Amino acid sequence: MPFLQRMLPPRRYRLAGVALAVLMLAGAVQAAPLADTLKQLAPGADPRALSLAAEAMSCAVQRGQPAAGRLAVIDYSLPSTKRRLWVFDLDDRRLLFREWVAHGQATGGNRAEHFSNVPESHASSLGLYRTLNSYHGRNGYSLRLKGLEPGVNDHAYSRAIVVHGADYATPAFIRRVGRLGRSYGCPAVRPAVAEPLIDSIKGGQYLFAYYPQASWIQHSRYLGCGGGESPGLMADAH
Repeated sequence: MPFLQRMLPPRRYRLAGVALAVLMLAGAVQAAPLADTLKQLAPGADPRALSLAAEAMSCAVQRGQPAAGRLAVIDYSLPSTKRRLWVFDLDDRRLLFREWVAHGQATGGNRAEHFSNVPESHASSLGLYRTLNSYHGRNGYSLRLKGLEPGVNDHAYSRAIVVHGADYATPAFIRRVGRLGRSYGCPAVRPAVAEPLIDSIKGGQYLFAYYPQASWIQHSRYLGCGGGESPGLMADAH
């Protein structure tokens, strides 16, 4: 017998079950229009990545995280030579940035393949983040990140995984080397856009890093709040 059923009288248990079902349905309902908005604003992006980003953000709010008006999405299934970072203004329904973004040295060459939450791994991490404060550090103007997913990205702050500008995250570097350079795990962007991009998402907004990794998609605490994956989201995960 479930714990809740043992603790509550039958009628209250049934009401609690109904309330839980309503909350789960509400999460799915909230995620659907957000996903539609993201797809309209970024028609060239993978709709699976955008749907999961919308679901994760909606689930976070449902689980007690503050709401936010900006969302950044990174699609690490794309090669580094492609613009795979989108920044959305959800209040004004605008796409603010579509940019190149580097991944970690241990994550792969042109294509991302490996992800880690381990300190000193020099790998990128997947999942949902909250943005914190901006600051000036050894990589110039930078943005601290708080990973929200235990075991997936929750060491991001202690690993100093931050958004920052880098000369190796530019189209000129791609023309010279054939791919972007790689970071120690940070989502690095080209210096020309680092400051305005960081300013657009600092201070409690969301960043979502996607890759079709089946184990993460299946077990993430911020995916599946609506009671299960949307059709097709797991089809190409591996």
